[in-house]
Amino acid sequence: MKFQQSINGWGRYPVIKAEVHDPFVLSGVKAALQNRGQGGLIARGLGRSYGDSSLADYVVKIRKLNHLLDFNSKSGVVTCNSGISLADLLDVFVPMGWFLPVTPGTKHITLGGAVASDVHGKNHHVSGCFCEYVESIELLVNPESVLLCSRITHSDLFHATCGGMGLTGIILSVTLRLKPVSSAYVNQKTLKAQNISEALELFEVNHTSTYSVAWIDCLSTASSLGRSLLMVGEHSSDNILAGASKHSLTIPVDMPTSLLNRFSIQLFNTLYYNRITKKEVKNRVHYEPFFYPLDGIHHWNRLYGKNGFTQYQFVIPKEAGKVGMTKILKEIVASGKGSFLAVLKVFGKQNDNLLSFPLAGYTLALDFKIEKGLFSLLDRLDAMVLDYGGRLYLTKDVRMSEQTFKQSYPHWQQFQSVREHYGVKGIFASYQSRRLGLDT
Repeated sequence: MKFQQSINGWGRYPVIKAEVHDPFVLSGVKAALQNRGQGGLIARGLGRSYGDSSLADYVVKIRKLNHLLDFNSKSGVVTCNSGISLADLLDVFVPMGWFLPVTPGTKHITLGGAVASDVHGKNHHVSGCFCEYVESIELLVNPESVLLCSRITHSDLFHATCGGMGLTGIILSVTLRLKPVSSAYVNQKTLKAQNISEALELFEVNHTSTYSVAWIDCLSTASSLGRSLLMVGEHSSDNILAGASKHSLTIPVDMPTSLLNRFSIQLFNTLYYNRITKKEVKNRVHYEPFFYPLDGIHHWNRLYGKNGFTQYQFVIPKEAGKVGMTKILKEIVASGKGSFLAVLKVFGKQNDNLLSFPLAGYTLALDFKIEKGLFSLLDRLDAMVLDYGGRLYLTKDVRMSEQTFKQSYPHWQQFQSVREHYGVKGIFASYQSRRLGLDT
């Protein structure tokens, strides 16, 4: 089944017209690839990448390829079609005592999307990225050829596909190692930091915690610059694997663009920061609100209005942490374009995947509504990130320049060589890959 429609990423910017194929079976995926015409084609899951990485002239939706193919109850190794979502996996396996080894801030992404983005979570400093736990990938590189790639077989293609943003082929299935847990709950500790310096110190003090993440006030100033709430957590051992009762909200319509402004964000940030009245608070929470706080609000992207938004996420090396974060935060404060959703995490060492985002250091993610003057601010932030040896996250990106990308991802030429070797360059492409100069 194919049809022309308007599509966009989670940030709802840009909106494009595309020929969308929505097959039920593998033969439909192959047919879509065979009949794609002259333009580039990209696979698309649940559309949760923020920018234009799943946008193309020809799009193949893989959500309906969502079967569980095999599971070893002793090792926790599972093989699934790439269209299955992380939410599907959690619903099946948490009651059996298994959890995702790495999870991003939403469970509403597909398994194929998690691999293509090589997603990271609150435990990168101890566990690395998602693809560290992927044993093999079944990849459609052309209508007649499906390759099984791993760290042993077609290893070059494996390391290009993990984090490769769908540009090496269509991921059909993934074999993944799950993590054993004895509870659906997390023992959480919330620590209050008065500024960015104290927040970074708390990350270091709590470096042995399995999970750590900080909400950061990106509009506070002076001695309160970067004041934060740091949450650290460990899986509980209470042997309660039942799911929690789910209560969700829905944003029914686009909010007025003017609703989010410097004053409303400052008010929210002040109230949110001061809701924690003690220096340290301990509690026990279900994994849903700990890992996926925004999943409880359906269509939360409508909060930013009809023009959409972008999430700007960067990482800078640890040695630049305090100085770099301070300078970047001051630039954001001065612009008045702060975000009520600002998340700070610490990363461990980078992996061998050619376009994987994390490197040892600190990462900050902020949401900005699309408005006049935003992209010039982000250009200035890009320059600062590059000066400190950092880079931007491709899964969140919607406007990074080709120069910025090629300067900050040193293995891009090797990535291109792998694509050329397997004959996929020129076949698999997105609006993002064209913008970054990967399809010239």
